[in-house]
Amino acid sequence: MKKAKLTAALAALFLLNVLLISLSQQADAVAYKQGSSGSTVTKIQQKLREAGYYSYTVDGIYGSRTTAAVKRFQKANGLTADGICGEKTLAALGIRVSSASADANNRALLARLISAEARGEPYVGQVAVGAVVLNRVKHPSFPGTIAGVIYQSGAFSCIADGQFDQPVAASAYRAADDALNGWDPTGGAIYYFNPATATSAWIWSRPLILTIGKHRFCA
Repeated sequence: MKKAKLTAALAALFLLNVLLISLSQQADAVAYKQGSSGSTVTKIQQKLREAGYYSYTVDGIYGSRTTAAVKRFQKANGLTADGICGEKTLAALGIRVSSASADANNRALLARLISAEARGEPYVGQVAVGAVVLNRVKHPSFPGTIAGVIYQSGAFSCIADGQFDQPVAASAYRAADDALNGWDPTGGAIYYFNPATATSAWIWSRPLILTIGKHRFCA
């Protein structure tokens, strides 16, 4: 009897831990940063303007001025001043984001990354880039959210060279949807690179899975 009760208690504790981890990951998935756009960004700018941290046009585009204003707000409110509006910063601004909004933001972020990294690639290659992002989300060596993977320092060259801020190709949204719906043309790749421009010996050492267009997809 005691053994049965102990087993039941341990099972309940395990389920509670899984639930807490799941809730934490869902909350962390909400993140807005330079390059984001939409109604939530408009709310962020409005709140910052009301609080005296932002004095520019409220246009729903998360640019460098919005980033700087968010950093000032975060610093003044004891938050990590990284310029990213995640769960804690949004809460401090008094903004609640629904799960539907979080899903839309993830889709928009993924589409923007796909467009910046693979707009000239065949459609299957665009889906493949999105799949790599999602494979990283599930991999223990990478951040556990789409925003975390995309904005990880040094992960994608388009973040630094300005391509991420360019208009998003319509095909990138379709590719993001296909990747989010489970299509992975890469067979589980977590890296890709263009052999014509890659100079890192390390990336060349990664085991090749397949080549799509100009990109080599690797494990």
